[in-house]
Amino acid sequence: MRIRVMTADDAEAVSLLRREVYSYSVMSPAYLRHQFATRSAAERHLGLIAEDGGQVVGMGTAGLNVWTSEPGQSEVAIQVHPSHRRRGIGGALASRLHGHLSEVGAVRIRTFATLSGLSFATGLGYEPSREMHYSGLDPRVLPEQPPVPDGIRIATLDTLHPRQVFVADTTATLDEPSDSPMDSVDYDDWLKEIWESPASDKTLSVAALAGDEVACFTAVAADGDRAWSDMTGTIPEYRGRGLAKLVKSVALRRCAEAGITGAFTSNDDANKPMLAINNWLGYRRIETQTSLLRTL
Repeated sequence: MRIRVMTADDAEAVSLLRREVYSYSVMSPAYLRHQFATRSAAERHLGLIAEDGGQVVGMGTAGLNVWTSEPGQSEVAIQVHPSHRRRGIGGALASRLHGHLSEVGAVRIRTFATLSGLSFATGLGYEPSREMHYSGLDPRVLPEQPPVPDGIRIATLDTLHPRQVFVADTTATLDEPSDSPMDSVDYDDWLKEIWESPASDKTLSVAALAGDEVACFTAVAADGDRAWSDMTGTIPEYRGRGLAKLVKSVALRRCAEAGITGAFTSNDDANKPMLAINNWLGYRRIETQTSLLRTL
C-alpha cells in the first residue's frame, strides 16, 4: 500500500470508491475534476490517494473552511473501500492530513463518520457533535403536488441570474444548523464552485419567486439515474408558507421526467422542519452520520 497526492486524473476512481462507500452520495467524475480546477487557493486543500497494487482503495481530503468567519476551521474526509478496512489505511491517511492542517493554521477539524467508523474517529481524538441523516426516494412515486400560493411564481434556476440565487442561498444558510456558520461566502468563489459546477442541473433545480426575489429554492445535482439535493432554503420572511415543500415537489417531478429513479438528500438532526418535509415527500432514511470535532 502506498499513499500519494491526488490529481484530477483520479476522478473516475474516486467517484467509484465514493459510490462503494456511500451508495447514496452523488459525486460524478466531472464534478471532481471541476473541484480541482476551481477550488480556492485559500483552502490550502490536500487530497491523498491510497493504492494497493495500483488499485485505488482509499482517499482522504483536508482543507480550511473559507466560507465561515470563524478562523482556523477545517474539514477532513477519509474513505476506505470496505474490503481494505482494518489494515491501517485510514490511520495513515489521517496522520498525513492532520499534519498538513497543523502546518496551514487550522485550529479545529470537523469530520463525519458512519456508525462503523465512529470508534476510529473517536480513537483519533474527535468528539461527537451533531447527527446528519441521509435518505432517499423514488421520484416517480410522490404525494400530490401542493398548490402555488398567490403572488408566487415557479421557475427553474436556468432562467434566473446567478446573483438572485446567491442572495437566497447565503441568506437561507445563515441559520442552518452547523458546527460553524456559513457567513463569509465570496460571490466569485460561489459562482465558480457552485453555480458553474457540471453536477448542478439547473433545469431540474427549482425556485419560488416573489416578484424578482428568490423566496425559496432547491438545487439539484444529477449523475445518470441519480440525483442529490445540494441545498433547499427559504429566506426567513417567506418561511411557514409551504414553499420548500412546493419547490422540492416540483423538482422531484422534473427528476422523474428526466429518467432519474433515485433521489437522495441529507438533513441535520436539528432541522426538524426540513425533516418533516422530506418525510412527507416519502424520503426514507438510509444512514446516519455523526459530525465530530477535534481541536489541534
